[in-house]
Amino acid sequence: MALIRRHGVKLSAYDFGRTTIHACQADPRFSWCAYVPEDYDEAGSEQYRLLVAVHGTMRDMVAYRDDFIPYAEQTRSIVLAPLFPAGITSPGELSSYKLMTPSAVPYDTILLSMVDEVMARYRIAGDRFALYGFSGGGHFAHRFLYLHPKRLSAVSIGAPGIVTLLDFEHDYWVGVRDFETVMGRAIDLEAMRQVAVQMVIGGDDTETWEITLAKNSPLWREDCAIAGVDRPERLRSLKSSFENHGIAVRHDTVPGIAHRHAGLVPAVSDFLVQAVPRP
Repeated sequence: MALIRRHGVKLSAYDFGRTTIHACQADPRFSWCAYVPEDYDEAGSEQYRLLVAVHGTMRDMVAYRDDFIPYAEQTRSIVLAPLFPAGITSPGELSSYKLMTPSAVPYDTILLSMVDEVMARYRIAGDRFALYGFSGGGHFAHRFLYLHPKRLSAVSIGAPGIVTLLDFEHDYWVGVRDFETVMGRAIDLEAMRQVAVQMVIGGDDTETWEITLAKNSPLWREDCAIAGVDRPERLRSLKSSFENHGIAVRHDTVPGIAHRHAGLVPAVSDFLVQAVPRP
């Protein structure tokens, strides 16, 4: 039977289930969509968890939202999927949202503005949320954790190609020795220890063509390969750097999966079910 959409009181028919795409009110260059459980009742009292799912370089944010619909229905969660378009800082650029170095575009605060919009629209429990990112979104997720651990209940870091180690002997972006100088806030290790952390990757995710830095790359540095040569090595190095500072990490390698977000969703969902407390 086809679902018949209903109008809400303050919400429209397009604010339930798979929502329409909304411009971020803080900066309309960016946008977001969401999934809201179909039986969400505006007049009810039920509190919902919030999961933010950040896309990779392909920016297929609708797929990221849709892939977590079973999780959302199972756990009574709302899924927020942001869009950080390519070409924001210069024509053709693809990666400015990944490193989050201070610039004219504060990607972390843009995301927090989107979260605020969703929290104003729906009944979200508390002010913490779970964050998942794959590939470019995995870049974003672990660096967002460094910046805003007190806003996160859990973070799932999926197959980032270039990692910033929790290493106080190397400067940013390789490590975090000068993080406060570069980013304007210090690393809060104690707050990070309060966040449930997963690092997840496909067992066949071993290609290096996209993540090997040439000497003419603006990111290249003498120490840029200390985390390893491929995604599995770099994720293991990131995990070790967390554990060296007392931060527990669940590490999942999904057999038979290459660099593909959808193949990781069951492992991520299982982690989130266990890690994110019920309202």
